[in-house]
Amino acid sequence: MKVIKLISWFLGIAMLMFGILKVLSPTINGWFAVQMKNSGLAAYIPMWVGIAGEIMVGSAFIFCLVTDKNLAKKKFRLGILLASAAIIPMMLTAIYVHLQPNVPAAVLPLKIKPPFIPAVFLLLALTNIYWIQRQIKDTD
Repeated sequence: MKVIKLISWFLGIAMLMFGILKVLSPTINGWFAVQMKNSGLAAYIPMWVGIAGEIMVGSAFIFCLVTDKNLAKKKFRLGILLASAAIIPMMLTAIYVHLQPNVPAAVLPLKIKPPFIPAVFLLLALTNIYWIQRQIKDTD
């Protein structure tokens, strides 16, 4: 349970922070707009969907962790499981964006072209899912 909580705190704070920064910081919002436009995704996915998704997922993690004592174990696990699962399509999309030749490194987080950051977030979400599934099997 400790591993799940540590990973969930990190993912929750990071996702919420990145989502809020895209709303409050014109610079980061501009980078995100360039990423979406140059990757070709702007025609299919509105920018607000990605931003709202990050804020909602981050909030879901934090809500589950803060109310952990008041939630039944099943509900806590389900909340963390759903939030972790929601990160998967977001990070796959981010990896796709990083790999697009038209997206310059200057508009990516830490100016890193290889998709290390989204890959780490994806692996953390998958690790969370693995540990939750393992916990569920151990209690059955």
